[in-house]
Amino acid sequence: MAGEGDPKKSFQLLGILEVGTIPCFRESVLYGSLGALTLGLGHFLATSRVRRSCHFGAGGFIMTTLGCWFYCRYNNAKLRIQQRIIQEGMKNRIMFEGTQFEPEKQKTSIGKSH
Repeated sequence: MAGEGDPKKSFQLLGILEVGTIPCFRESVLYGSLGALTLGLGHFLATSRVRRSCHFGAGGFIMTTLGCWFYCRYNNAKLRIQQRIIQEGMKNRIMFEGTQFEPEKQKTSIGKSH
């Protein structure tokens, strides 16, 4: 049984989505659950209306989960773009190092000409 020793176990949602491979899924659902509990319980303590508190809890879950999901995905996309820019810069630096097209040499030669 090779799968028993894996510390990173994952489950499948609806039999098709493997939850462990989806970025931001776990955090979004955990924060959504906390938001639902907080909003539902807070509304119940304020009004003592059970059904409406459940509705507030469900709405809180949806809103908190979607908010955390979009925030996390936006930050991941921004990070990937920054990493791609840095990788391209490093690749250009390695490729042009020691040649006449090296950016640092161009800056110093422009500074000397003035």
